[in-house]
Amino acid sequence: MSETAPAAASDAEGSAARPSTSKAARKGESRGGLFARIALFVRQVVAELKKVVRPTRSELITYTSVVLVFVAVVMAFVTVVDLGIGKLTFWVFGG
Repeated sequence: MSETAPAAASDAEGSAARPSTSKAARKGESRGGLFARIALFVRQVVAELKKVVRPTRSELITYTSVVLVFVAVVMAFVTVVDLGIGKLTFWVFGG
């Protein structure tokens, strides 16, 4: 069993300074029932949704057109590759 010197040093120092994390100590931290945790989650979700910025109409049109052009380019690339592989396979195995 070999440990690196920094890991061994941090274990030696941390074991004396580290407080006990028993079940009772952890249980006290997460006190609050299921409904309290669900309410906290919902409050956090609402807070994050308030930060969302909706795009303007011109930004939305720009984003949509960029996505459509990208999809068309990828479709064309995949079509060319598929046709090339099909022709190569037909050439190798005959038909």
